[in-house]
Amino acid sequence: MYASISFAVVMLFIMIGEWVSSLTNAYVPSVFITAVLFAIGFWTFLPKDTVAKASFGPDFANICISLLLVHLGTLMNLKELIQQWKAVCISLLGVAGTLLLTLTIGTKIFDWHTVIAAVPPLTGGLVSALLMTNGLKAAGITTLVALPIAMFVMHSVVGYPLTAWMLKREGRRVAGEYHKGNIQAPVSVEEIKEEKGKKGGFKLPEEYHTAAFILVKVALVALLANWFSSFLKTTFNFDLNANVVCLIFGVIAHQLGFLEDSALNKANVFQWLMYGLLAYVFSQLSITTPQIIGKVFVQIIVLMLLGLLGMFLASIILAKPFGMSPEMAFACSLTSLFGFPADYILTTEICHNVAKDKEEEAVLVDQILPKMLVGGFATVSVASVIIASIFLKLL
Repeated sequence: MYASISFAVVMLFIMIGEWVSSLTNAYVPSVFITAVLFAIGFWTFLPKDTVAKASFGPDFANICISLLLVHLGTLMNLKELIQQWKAVCISLLGVAGTLLLTLTIGTKIFDWHTVIAAVPPLTGGLVSALLMTNGLKAAGITTLVALPIAMFVMHSVVGYPLTAWMLKREGRRVAGEYHKGNIQAPVSVEEIKEEKGKKGGFKLPEEYHTAAFILVKVALVALLANWFSSFLKTTFNFDLNANVVCLIFGVIAHQLGFLEDSALNKANVFQWLMYGLLAYVFSQLSITTPQIIGKVFVQIIVLMLLGLLGMFLASIILAKPFGMSPEMAFACSLTSLFGFPADYILTTEICHNVAKDKEEEAVLVDQILPKMLVGGFATVSVASVIIASIFLKLL
């Protein structure tokens, strides 16, 4: 009974987030509402293990991430992925802007250890927050142990609506360019299928293309990607993040015809996996309390404002040289505040609400989603871990 109740509560919070987003035309993003509901729930009546009891624990999340990233690779092509180097540069330079202002102005307002403890989770996700928390414990700086996790909670809540606003502006701009004829619609599904037919692929009878068959193929690609990442690290001491490899291998498998378009949607499990992963991410809100956040609230707000200002200035200055609008550049940089899966959910949600029809929505997703995904991987999956590792040595 407890497991069923836990599952119902998790789905209820996600449902309310989606309904509010629809009612407000995505001005209030679903992930923001869902995050607030989980935070209030954990701080009041909700048991800390609710998400785990609903079957969305760490093992489920690890499987979800690999499968979903391979799936996202089936939504783009190799040329498109390579073209996103500009998004990578903008995102990383946005993080550099955050580091610049927090380490200069921030250290004049607060002591060195406070800034060092807060900045890594400000430029990344949960992993960097946990790394800094453990580092502070090891260094005996117990007064700041709560700061990294509190920063992680607060910057995510601020980041969702701010990113949604930027994406809405960018979505309208892209839609306008499309109707002027300056942007081409993405390749149709029929053309993609025709190209795959030329390449070969699986020519099994239709009755064998079951959901299980698709999942086996996606799982094999994910397994190969994780093995390859591990192989590079152990053999050549080259640490290429497994999440990035999953996306690249998904693109390659799709281009070769091994995986079909939108693989997990065809297997009818995409939304289930996405909901489970989202629930697991929000379960981390149970780590902190209002009392903990209250003790470091001033430090969080000031450093967050400095970090966002540095990110904004870097994005605005570099947008034109990298051929992006200021809104798109800033949105790419903002992915460092939350990463995957929130970047995917926010982007697709905004595209759906801004677009007037399915064709226009496909154009918006094609133009915006790859930039957001790649930007998120560059910051949260790669840069934030490196920054946290360096900052641990500065404590």
